[in-house]
Amino acid sequence: MALHITHMGRTRGRPFAGQAEYEQTLQDLSEASVLRNFDPYVDIDWDSPELAVVPDDPRWILDSRFDPIGRTAWYQSQPRAKQIEMGMWRQANVAKVGLQFESVLIRGIMQYTALQPNNSPEFRYATHEAKEECQHTLMFQEFVNRIGMDVPGGPLWFRRLSPIIPLAATTFPMIFYMGVLGGEEPIDHVQKQFLRSGIEQHPTMTAVMQLHVAEEARHISFAHQLLEHRIPTRGAFPRFLLSLALPLVMRSLLTAIAVPPREFRKRFDIPREVWKQMYWRSPESQVMKREVFGDVRLLAEKTKLMNPVSRLLWRALGIDGRVSRFRSEPAYAAG
Repeated sequence: MALHITHMGRTRGRPFAGQAEYEQTLQDLSEASVLRNFDPYVDIDWDSPELAVVPDDPRWILDSRFDPIGRTAWYQSQPRAKQIEMGMWRQANVAKVGLQFESVLIRGIMQYTALQPNNSPEFRYATHEAKEECQHTLMFQEFVNRIGMDVPGGPLWFRRLSPIIPLAATTFPMIFYMGVLGGEEPIDHVQKQFLRSGIEQHPTMTAVMQLHVAEEARHISFAHQLLEHRIPTRGAFPRFLLSLALPLVMRSLLTAIAVPPREFRKRFDIPREVWKQMYWRSPESQVMKREVFGDVRLLAEKTKLMNPVSRLLWRALGIDGRVSRFRSEPAYAAG
């Protein structure tokens, strides 16, 4: 079905440079959501024998190339049964964190869309995105249920603040959408690494990652487009404040999403020094911390949020580094 922007199509606020192209991009994203979308209970055969979660499956062992836990000598020295249990707990918790983050995102999106005018292309695409994120929460929870680990998800502070964070979507929409990227970019980066590497992992993980990456590409594109077009409309002082907020939001959400909660360390009796090496003292973990935000640094350059003060903040937070040449540039291409 061909869909077109009507003569009433408009974006909230004053006109801005590139508005027509921005609105057309949102229309294209909306059409893509109509033509290509997923249902986790249709597109994943959860009851297939190939996807069965069984004891003593080595495919749950954490990979030493991509996982900060899996690459430590301490983890590799543990009995195989413990490595498998830790891997299952770890992957279930990553999914639970993703579910909690996307629940915050859904609520914030609905707050944001409530302020949009009639025929707003932002209203339409954001609502498509919220619908897709609801499917993702179903998928992540089913994944957790199948593994059978009673994981908590994100850190306590994130869980406690989750009812409040969505309110920022109406009061501070630029910071809210920075938060969208702060949560989605690390997950997307790691999942793409796994899928591109072709490593052997449990097929349920592969199925979940494939569906998630396919739709997250649109969601990340929307957040980038919104910030790229909206930030330049702000005055000099608000832009300066946003330049400081961006790295702070990225670093905070990276910790919330990438670092397992305290319960993980206690359950598996991980030594404090090993934990510190995992997050973020080891050279490999420091590289990972920088790599995941190459696209966000590109956005910061485009929107002139990279200034002498904000560059120092990026460096102090340990998330500075090279700027992606293009969005979703693979790490091997960037080397």
